Amino acid sequence: MLLSRKFVSDYIDIPKEETIKDLANKLTDVGNEFDYAEKLIPATNLVIGEVIECNDHPDSDHLHVCKVDVGKEILQIVCGAPNVRKGIKVIVALDGAVLPGGVIKKGIIRGVESNGMICSIEELGLDHKFLQKEDIEGIKELDNGAKIGEDPITYLQLDDEVIDFDLTANRGDLLSILGMAYEIGSIYDKKVKEIDLSYQENKEKIVEHFKVDIKTNNCSLFLAKKALNIKIMESPSFIKNRLIASGIRPINNVVDISNYVMLEVGQPLHFYDADRLGDTLVVRMAEKEEKLITLDNQERILTEEDIVIATDKEAIGLAGVMGGLSTEVEQDTKNIIIESAIFNSTLIRKTSNKILRSEASNRFEKGIDPNRTYMAINRACHLLEKYANAKIVSEMICYDKTDKEDKKIKITVQNINDVLGTKLEVEEICDIFRRLGFFTSVEKDEIEVTVPTRRLDISIKEDLIEEVGRIYGVNNIKGKLPVTSMKKGSYDKTTRQIRNKMISLGYNEVLSYSLVNEEEASQYTNDFFDVVKLMDPLTEDRSCLRYSMIPSLMKIWEYNKKRNIKDISIFEIGKGFHKKDTYGENNRLCALMYGSYYLGLHNQKVDFYMIKGIVEELLDYLGYQNRYSFTIENIPKELHPGISASISVNRDIVGIIGKVHPSITKEDIYIFEINLDQLLEKKVGKMKYKEISKFPGITKDLAFIVDKNITAGEIVSTIKKVGGRLLKEVRIFDVYTGDKLHNNQKSIAFSLYFEDPKKTLCDEEVMEIFNKIIKKISTEYQAILRDK
Repeated sequence: MLLSRKFVSDYIDIPKEETIKDLANKLTDVGNEFDYAEKLIPATNLVIGEVIECNDHPDSDHLHVCKVDVGKEILQIVCGAPNVRKGIKVIVALDGAVLPGGVIKKGIIRGVESNGMICSIEELGLDHKFLQKEDIEGIKELDNGAKIGEDPITYLQLDDEVIDFDLTANRGDLLSILGMAYEIGSIYDKKVKEIDLSYQENKEKIVEHFKVDIKTNNCSLFLAKKALNIKIMESPSFIKNRLIASGIRPINNVVDISNYVMLEVGQPLHFYDADRLGDTLVVRMAEKEEKLITLDNQERILTEEDIVIATDKEAIGLAGVMGGLSTEVEQDTKNIIIESAIFNSTLIRKTSNKILRSEASNRFEKGIDPNRTYMAINRACHLLEKYANAKIVSEMICYDKTDKEDKKIKITVQNINDVLGTKLEVEEICDIFRRLGFFTSVEKDEIEVTVPTRRLDISIKEDLIEEVGRIYGVNNIKGKLPVTSMKKGSYDKTTRQIRNKMISLGYNEVLSYSLVNEEEASQYTNDFFDVVKLMDPLTEDRSCLRYSMIPSLMKIWEYNKKRNIKDISIFEIGKGFHKKDTYGENNRLCALMYGSYYLGLHNQKVDFYMIKGIVEELLDYLGYQNRYSFTIENIPKELHPGISASISVNRDIVGIIGKVHPSITKEDIYIFEINLDQLLEKKVGKMKYKEISKFPGITKDLAFIVDKNITAGEIVSTIKKVGGRLLKEVRIFDVYTGDKLHNNQKSIAFSLYFEDPKKTLCDEEVMEIFNKIIKKISTEYQAILRDK
């Protein structure tokens, strides 16, 4: 938002001694940050001069040697502009002048002394988009009214100063000069001046030959007036210069008035050529793939989410964004229809992001004060009558479904002081509201504040507290420790235990973005849900909230792999998001392993059994020992079907584990992900003390050749059932497939540990159980005992 000092001074008296930076800093103190505050034309040491002599340069075919009268003296200046000649008045940069291109100094140009420079407007630092063709191709020629020796910037009325503000998204009211005037008025305790809305109407009535048909609920307010016999010409200098200072290029008086009113009151307007428009204007939603050629001569393909202005036959404008080419105001336009309206801000934002962001859409997106909608159309009629010789048709077409009542909010002095840490009296608080242009009534300690509709950002009492704080001044509030009731703090103990356990297992914790693209949001899961999409994503790669964290960890793996990190063990505890019946989220633990895993002084290549052992260690640590299993059901397509499993606790699937599918990467990457909310809702019993056995145990190893379709988990479960109370542990230590076996066979080796806490086991007792296990496995799974 560019704020012109001259423009805002039309409506509020700013003390003359205040520099533009003083004003900018005071506005910053009340919450409005700025990028820069400076003169519109930053050039210095300029004067108006008259060329009294112009001769060709003796050593150049395009340079001229000029004698220029600058008032106090006559200077010799070498100039290369094609339009320089005797008798014209020009802008002269004297010796020592500072221009955007550098400092002007006396010098010798091809053997001829030159004492300054004759300037074009472009050389003074005015943005290229504001320049006429003649300003670009040559020096600026001033008219006969220019007085020699005076300041040319003042004479051209470009002696303005501007502040470039970074406004917060909720302060749409500050996208207008009037809004800024109220803000400045609250700082200097000045009253905002009234805007002239007066104009004359003829006896003709607009409703007799023109109508408006609103066919969508996405238009809440629509006003239309008609102006006849307008004269298209150049705008007055004050309008052009205020537009330039605000960053808008002047075009002609009618178009400029539309932009001027938008800047002035914050309400975008649109003017239609009435003779090309017809007798009906329709506001409706666009049809699917409907086409419209906009003012920039671009064909736009619309969707059913776009609001359009149309005739009975076709769309003629993109509501709130840009008008159509077919009804554009041109040099021969005589009669116009003036539109002042309010459209659905969310849809305007979607359309503008997709098609074009404009000054108008920026204001519609942030919300429009319905009272300003009426003010804007009347202000436009006033200016058209005054500067375009327009005859205003009587009456106004009005469609209005808005609430134009001021908001009333009650708040107490204690509410304000408790939050701000101040000791303000009721009179001081009411005075702050008065300076803001709010009305107040007081009953005991309670203040009822009437907030005008221009302040759309204020709706609750906390907003009022913020207003008091920023106008009173944050720097005036003394810092002190808060006095409040205290309660015992808490934290998620289990999550911290999981984090510490993963770190102790040799993993590094990472934090990744919650935002992913739409494809990634549906990966690594077979759950049914709707992806949570952002309404206004910055990029397509950050357009959705993640469900699984695996895609995020895969990006971190890729980043490290490209930097020659060969061994990666990382984990993250975070949230996954979804929409099922309603919006929801869940806490998840995700881990990734690649390369080698370090075990003390040794390292071992990562495989499925290693990451499975990590999961088992974690689940045992959390108290789920003997309650979990690994099954081959419900495996996501992104995981290798033969080296992956679902993690079940109490027969409910709580996670997945496995190798990333070769179609995604040829690298051996292993992952697991656990839904912590599902896992931790399965309660565990209190930890019980168990005395370590004093008696030695016996270890027996055995290996079976079985069908490839039989899982090791099934065999382990059977071994445990047969082994009974003396079998304390079953561990798989080898799986073999190769040339010595058939293609449909595999060998699995188990280590069995037997122990009795009451006595030393003898070999005969163990062998009896051991033989039962061999017999059961051989019979139930048609297994062949190896090396027997």
